[in-house]
Amino acid sequence: MSDLYDLLRRYVDDGTVPGAVALVARGGRVETVAAGTFAFGGGSPMREDTLFRLASITKPVMAAALLTLVDEGRLALDEPVKGWLPELAAPRVVRTPQADLDDVVPARRDVTVEDLLTFRSGHGFPDDFSLPALQPLFTTLKSGLDPAHVPAPDAWMDHLSRIPMLHHPGEAWLYNTGSDIQGVLAARVSGQPLPEFMAERVLEPLGMSDTTFWVPADRLDRLPPLHRPGAQGVPEVMDAPDGQWSAPPAFPSGAGGLVSTARDWLAFARMVLAKGMADGRRVLSEESVHRMTTDHLTPGQRASCGLFLEGQGWGYGGAVDVDRVTPWNVPGRYGWVGGSGTSAHLIPADGTVAVLLTQMTMTGPTPPALMRDFWRLTAKR
Repeated sequence: MSDLYDLLRRYVDDGTVPGAVALVARGGRVETVAAGTFAFGGGSPMREDTLFRLASITKPVMAAALLTLVDEGRLALDEPVKGWLPELAAPRVVRTPQADLDDVVPARRDVTVEDLLTFRSGHGFPDDFSLPALQPLFTTLKSGLDPAHVPAPDAWMDHLSRIPMLHHPGEAWLYNTGSDIQGVLAARVSGQPLPEFMAERVLEPLGMSDTTFWVPADRLDRLPPLHRPGAQGVPEVMDAPDGQWSAPPAFPSGAGGLVSTARDWLAFARMVLAKGMADGRRVLSEESVHRMTTDHLTPGQRASCGLFLEGQGWGYGGAVDVDRVTPWNVPGRYGWVGGSGTSAHLIPADGTVAVLLTQMTMTGPTPPALMRDFWRLTAKR
């Protein structure tokens, strides 16, 4: 067995995860391994084609889909989004990040398309989760890992319009919410529901046939339960295969709604590595891919979000390694992690793709030991 399999097996055997799938590709060589089972104590064995709730490694795919509209000239990066999202036409900002929800001032400028892509639109999560302006993001807009309870897009945007921004547009990097707004923007500009738009622009051209916002009945046997740490550390099931991902969601989340496989994410990564090409067809312009995989943050913005970014900046939809603070940081490495226990990265310099998929939710923004050991191992390969 390979070192990659041995790594997964170790974390299965010690009870960290019931099972996992890992993929490492470099050049024409692809290694995919599966270890363990769907559930703690047994169940179906993990397979290379097992479906996983991607959570936040949905974000790069969402950014790419939105950029197809930029490539067509239907949106401009510096364009204010209020023409399509009137809910953001007159945003308010809390006077200071610690201020109460009713202590607000008008935003200094409009939110642009690029503000959404770089997560500097004013809405989202900072390092401090206790701030008053953050609480409605949890209680009203809900989480991407709870799709059945998220309002439909128009209602979601109406709720968002009532939540003051934490910072003025362009000032600070704030996590997550920008990708969900991107999904609403793409649907309104295209005139299509987000699942249809994303399938037409990205998933079908790349042959990502297993990537969807919900799992049809004939594929549910390939979807493991989603687990989370329970009382006294005993894992519990958060979502069953026939649960929240077994029917179309009211709100298709561009921040974390996709279900997919390791091979499908590899197809996406290869398009990015090929500067927007796939099977002789251009999916994204070379300029859009370049902007996706380039850090857009200032040193101060990077420093303010160290809970999320370790030696990284932010491109569009994913982090970009800037500093070698860990053994796996490679300048230019692009990708992200998902709260359902997933990670996916690519390295333009040498063509490496590394994908790790589990269904054990993270307890916070800090990547768990399994992810870190996976990155450490793949950095040496």
